[in-house]
Amino acid sequence: MSDPTQQSATQAAPSPEPVKTLEAPRQNKLITELLSSSVTTTVLAIVLSMVIGGLLIGFTDPDVQKSAGYFFSRPGDTLVALWDAIAGGYAALFRGSIFNYEAPTFLRAIKPLSDTLNFATPLIAAGLGVGLAFRVGLFNIGGRGQMLMGAAAAGFVMFGVKLPFIIHLPLVIIAGIAGGVLWGGLVGFLKARTGAHEVILTIMTNFIAFYFIAWLLSTPGLLMRPGGNQPISPVTPESAKFPLLFGAPLTTNWGFIVVLLAAVFVWWLMERSALGFRMRAVGENPHAARAAGIKVERVIFYAMAFAGGLAGLAGVNQIAGTITTGFGSHIDAGIGFDAITVALLGRSRAGGIVAAGLLFGALKAGSFTMQITQQIPVDIVLVVQALIVLFIAAPPLVRTVFGMKRFDRIHGLQQKGASA
Repeated sequence: MSDPTQQSATQAAPSPEPVKTLEAPRQNKLITELLSSSVTTTVLAIVLSMVIGGLLIGFTDPDVQKSAGYFFSRPGDTLVALWDAIAGGYAALFRGSIFNYEAPTFLRAIKPLSDTLNFATPLIAAGLGVGLAFRVGLFNIGGRGQMLMGAAAAGFVMFGVKLPFIIHLPLVIIAGIAGGVLWGGLVGFLKARTGAHEVILTIMTNFIAFYFIAWLLSTPGLLMRPGGNQPISPVTPESAKFPLLFGAPLTTNWGFIVVLLAAVFVWWLMERSALGFRMRAVGENPHAARAAGIKVERVIFYAMAFAGGLAGLAGVNQIAGTITTGFGSHIDAGIGFDAITVALLGRSRAGGIVAAGLLFGALKAGSFTMQITQQIPVDIVLVVQALIVLFIAAPPLVRTVFGMKRFDRIHGLQQKGASA
């Protein structure tokens, strides 16, 4: 028989309050979902994009359009023309980006691969910056502005002083990274102190950087070429240029090696360092990270500063690696926005971003050969890149197209039956 005093004490005792779970913000959940696609889904997204791109190449080909006029009487002609257009287009893409098997010499044959590495270099650097910010739960849309400010800071050191190569080029690199750090860190500071959304901040700072560098390039005594009236900088001095890695006619320069070292640094920072652990914790759930004692605002500032520095390195590569006749306000060449695609495709991991940058570098290098030899517009490649982004951002669509959802459902039922 139970004691009445114990029963009354039990009834009087208040029930414990339910533990509140600290849910991650919707933005962090969205970024996590975008970056959680499997390698198989990523590869299939690329394949599907290339297939659709091939169909666009075929249906815009004049021979295909001509033979389609009598398709029902002779369908074979249309299919042959369609195959010739797609095969010719992608063969030209291969010759322009990997290996030109029609070249007279071996060096000329491998020059397309060198061009691919050259185009990929700034894409990888800027993609590393965007990807690092993604891992911290930040949408860094400011790659363009950070590249421009890095190029402007590097330009002042590049044209303002005359030093030996061994000192001049490292100073140019440091100045470019510092310019990007300043511009990216400004966004991180404003977000940490005021809570302003980084997307709005980076979009606005892109415009500020663009018009600021346009003013620098059109004002005598700053970055404008002396003795001229065009908004363009002086010629890049030899002491501030990345030397060629293999020599002419190959175009790859030492900037590619610098960017690979930056990728190794980002891998170590995010995967092996204590700061990287705090960054990843903030990216997963800033509320839980704050409850664990992590200074979230400081981590946000560090992340945007690192991201800006990497984009600034991309700006340095643009003016010290490929440009020899001076640069203008459009020196970013859309790389700041392409870097978002590279980061998504590489799932914001250093190795994946390097691979994605090489893929997009190959598409860019090969697009010129496609246009020259097959009269295929360069815009087709841009469409393929946009489709890759679309399918990467919608993994369920890719899985549905390839029938993977049905396979997953059957596999799940089999596992459930085996466990039963």
